Amino acid sequence: MTDSKEKKPRRKPAGAKPAGAKPAGAKPAGAKPAGAKPAGAKRESARKAARSAETPGVDQSRDLALVVATAALEKKALAIEILDVVGKVDYADFLVLMTGRSNRHVDALAQAVDEACTMKKKRALSIEGLPVASWVLIDYGDVVVHIFQEQARGLYDIEGLWLDAKRLPVPGDGVSES
Repeated sequence: MTDSKEKKPRRKPAGAKPAGAKPAGAKPAGAKPAGAKPAGAKRESARKAARSAETPGVDQSRDLALVVATAALEKKALAIEILDVVGKVDYADFLVLMTGRSNRHVDALAQAVDEACTMKKKRALSIEGLPVASWVLIDYGDVVVHIFQEQARGLYDIEGLWLDAKRLPVPGDGVSES
């Protein structure tokens, strides 16, 4: 015995298209026009164009990195390095690394660096890590400053990540410490 409510397949009206069908001449999903760049390439070129339009020249970035290093030397920072990462990363031109002896020293270095840059009319976009002061990061856009305590610097080994980056000479680095 068959159930009278048995489902029968539905018939589509004449000329109806299958579900999900595209109109005639439509391109498949994800198709790009001939000669189009991949989406990632478009974004990368847009970033580079925006960065070159809104950032100062590499010379100005280098000068700011030297100002940072000089301010740090005046506050007795240890192991100052200026890494030239132009063309290697898109977030900065120079990384300035230094070590402080204690959390108070790291805090004093951060304040001295910020004051020196403010005098050059360059304000930090962001300052991170001040409450603990084992690693303070100050972002000036094209120059990123890392102020570590010795243990944190060894742990993160940023110099090791950038072995292929050129090093700029630090002005007055030959000063003896007492």
